[in-house]
Amino acid sequence: MLSASRITIKRAYSTAPKNLTIGLIPGDGIGREVIPAGKQVLEALPSSYGLAFNFIDLKAGFELFKKTGTALPEETVEALKSSCDGALFGAVSSPTVKVAGYSSPIVALRKKMGLYANVRPVKSVEGIGRPVDMVIVRENTEDLYIKEEKIFERDGQKVAEAIKRITESATRRISKMAYEIALQRQAVRDLGAESLHSKPSVTVVHKSNVLSVSDGLFRETCKKVYEENISKYGSIDYKEQIVDSMVYRMFREPEIFDVVVAPNLYGDILSDGAAALVGSLGVVPSANVGDSFAIGEPCHGSAPDIEGRGIANPIATIRSTALMLEFMGYSEPAAKIYSAVDANLKEDSIKTPDLGGKSSTQEVINDIIKRF
Repeated sequence: MLSASRITIKRAYSTAPKNLTIGLIPGDGIGREVIPAGKQVLEALPSSYGLAFNFIDLKAGFELFKKTGTALPEETVEALKSSCDGALFGAVSSPTVKVAGYSSPIVALRKKMGLYANVRPVKSVEGIGRPVDMVIVRENTEDLYIKEEKIFERDGQKVAEAIKRITESATRRISKMAYEIALQRQAVRDLGAESLHSKPSVTVVHKSNVLSVSDGLFRETCKKVYEENISKYGSIDYKEQIVDSMVYRMFREPEIFDVVVAPNLYGDILSDGAAALVGSLGVVPSANVGDSFAIGEPCHGSAPDIEGRGIANPIATIRSTALMLEFMGYSEPAAKIYSAVDANLKEDSIKTPDLGGKSSTQEVINDIIKRF
């Protein structure tokens, strides 16, 4: 049985064929070391699930940009659209200074594939980190991440400006997904799954006390969608939280949050911060989700400090692989992966250095697979 942290949204592609083609996009840095973990786990799933996997190796990333001048080749996008049932994305290096012609390939990929939601479950395992059982639903297509920036001079000084864009249409669809996830989590809890929560809730995060127009529209639209569908969503506790107090409360009392929905920037920051509650960014998964496709993506970055050392934590990728399967409609094999990961985490013997262990990436992969 799936635990209450798991998300299963019924979509048009939940009846996908049993022979599945998965695109593999390692990207940069340790992405090249952890994406093979997702592949190995899928290949090792018991045959009783009736799934067979084909894989397509695809390219994207900053390193590719430096070699070719292109961070996201059209061939990669076309292969995902025409040949793949789902995909895994590793990590991308993000230069801290402006590089002419470069923009993040994962941001571009989300837009080109219509992946408007970034869904990040954060759940503690007994004995590790703080008690937490939440899902952060991050709007994936707009806010400051539209990257419409400019720099100019005023009174002899440089001025940089960035456009923050919030639209009613994007907010409606992300809030609806958050409410649907809250209902699904409660349905799983009603079947007996353990959880910190007895009732579903959705917390809308904003800064409308300062950004009354942009964040005000986000807040107002989320509330309007709830009120317009009260017959369906009335069992959900609707809550709001200003983003700075949200950060404070998330670290002080993380157990009170069930589903959290936020604009792009706040969702990014909150989900990375929430990883500290469960031990490491190396264990936190995510899925980029649209109406017809899902890409699993670990929350960590390219981690150049440990690149090539064989000690990157593969668990975030493995969990992201399971999350991808869930959004494709395959909940049972996803549950098998989650259970194996949780069993690994509950033991102290085989862990990567970020969790205080001395094991290699491959040793953790092997230990998880043997638990299937």
